[in-house]
Amino acid sequence: MTNFSWVGSEQDFVDQPDVKQVGNITVGRFGGNSLAGQYKNEDACAVWTNEKEDWEFVLVLDAHNTAESAELVVKEFMKNKEEIQLKLAKPLTAVYFQHLEDQVLMVFQNEEFRKACRELQGETACIIVVRKGKFVWWLSIGDCVLYLFHHELAAMGQFQLNQRHFYEWVGQVNTFDRLVPCFSSGTKELREGDNHLFVTTDGLLECPGEPYSNPRNLAAALTDVPLCDGIHSLLKTIQENGVRDSSTVVSWHVDVREAATYASNQ
Repeated sequence: MTNFSWVGSEQDFVDQPDVKQVGNITVGRFGGNSLAGQYKNEDACAVWTNEKEDWEFVLVLDAHNTAESAELVVKEFMKNKEEIQLKLAKPLTAVYFQHLEDQVLMVFQNEEFRKACRELQGETACIIVVRKGKFVWWLSIGDCVLYLFHHELAAMGQFQLNQRHFYEWVGQVNTFDRLVPCFSSGTKELREGDNHLFVTTDGLLECPGEPYSNPRNLAAALTDVPLCDGIHSLLKTIQENGVRDSSTVVSWHVDVREAATYASNQ
């Protein structure tokens, strides 16, 4: 079992690209450029992995108007870690991800948590990604992005798994306090061979010059290089382009040995 969590208010990485290995997962952090006016980092992430039980759990947050909302969400998931990890440890079945989603929504919909959100300054976008076996599931609130890079999907022009949604947050303004909470979730079968999962906040995508707004450019920058080196290169590029906004990246490879689904006439 590997557990890691970080909030930008603890260490901001302004002017300082950082790449860290957490088990089989690579975490990249850059707080933005002070010359562009940046002085704080309101991103956060948590990473849990269990090689024996064959899963990874990733939480990535992009807050604004203080990091308080990101701090609270990370704290809440750490408080519920044992119950969530019991769900993650269960065998993969047709209802595995549904039960996991129910557990995650219970965290967000808990009245004590929602009350704490009302007392914060600011709110956060949030994405949760779980890989178990040859499937990946996500729940997304806001505009963080999950990509899946695989040569078969790239040939079809598919890279991004979730849709970016604006005006959705958790915190002082909280989607779970609305009459109908708004979020998106989904499940995707990984393909046979190497699957590269890549989660990022929007600083990487909205950098001046937009070097990585096209996912093909992002995939190309990470091809045929060690993942740590590739992510460090991404962060150095946006640093050199004068990005102000912070960027947090969490990425890992999954090697699938099982055949994937094809059409009946393929």
